[in-house]
Amino acid sequence: MTPDIDARIVRYGELIPCKTAFIDAHTPGSDTKENFTIIGGGVSESPDQHVHIEDTPGFNIGAAGQPPRCRNSLHSHRTAEVFFVLRGRWRFFWGRYGKAGEVTLEEGDIINIPTGIFRGFENIGTDYGMIMAVLGGDDAGGGVIWAPQVIEDARDHGLVLGANGTLYDTKKGQTLPEGVAPMPVLNEEELAAYPEPRAAEVVPRHVARYLDLMALAGGEPARVIGPDAALPDRPGFDVDFLTRGSVAQDAAQTPDRHVVLMPMRGHWRLTVGGTARTLAPGDTCLVKPGETYTLAPSMTGEASLYRVTQTDDPAGATWTGG
Repeated sequence: MTPDIDARIVRYGELIPCKTAFIDAHTPGSDTKENFTIIGGGVSESPDQHVHIEDTPGFNIGAAGQPPRCRNSLHSHRTAEVFFVLRGRWRFFWGRYGKAGEVTLEEGDIINIPTGIFRGFENIGTDYGMIMAVLGGDDAGGGVIWAPQVIEDARDHGLVLGANGTLYDTKKGQTLPEGVAPMPVLNEEELAAYPEPRAAEVVPRHVARYLDLMALAGGEPARVIGPDAALPDRPGFDVDFLTRGSVAQDAAQTPDRHVVLMPMRGHWRLTVGGTARTLAPGDTCLVKPGETYTLAPSMTGEASLYRVTQTDDPAGATWTGG
């Protein structure tokens, strides 16, 4: 039987954005960002969000596209939120007001942002930038908590988030449905439970640099996220980094878990059940358990790819600091 691999490849050039995905969609400085939900429902709060592949493999895949100086407002997650920079230069910051610490990531760098802290990110490059995201768990939609000032600023610009997790635009005459209260704002006692780690506490354990991974991925893929990886964690999925030198030509693999392939550089030839396709940077491909596939760069030059594999670990907390 010919595999339905084309239905499980989402091309970068065919991504459909949502410009009203989150509560800060009208807030100046955040009102030009685009959200992409590639696999699974993601964390969008808008009914207008397009979902490319609805089935989830134990985690969600998404992306954020932003023009220069556009930022994503401060929020927290209960499950893992991992980003790698596909295009541009990005500043990630965290803390109650985003001032506890920060780190700048270049293309190919990856960050596993700790759960339970407020975080945001900003495109500080000179062109439109894109970061690809992996979110822990099948149901990532219930895992976003906004900093109080974000909810208050949004209300001043016409957006109200209901306790049901749905946005309502008062500029369009929308109101909260009967029986739906506004999303409650965290009080001071609740806010005190959110840690304020310094960059020196976060960066070494939660950030991996592209050039370091290129050096590590010699004869075999570099382990990026996992219990024995460069970023030791168990967020419900493992992440490997593949290069030209770390994959054997035409070596077949048959995973017993869902696998998602996300090229970073170069073109990769994927063959599943006799069907061959070429994956380019920004493309996303879902491989099902039990499917035999081969993967190798299809052209000369630099080639790199992030591979995400489902695990049995619960999609729980990732911050272990004080």
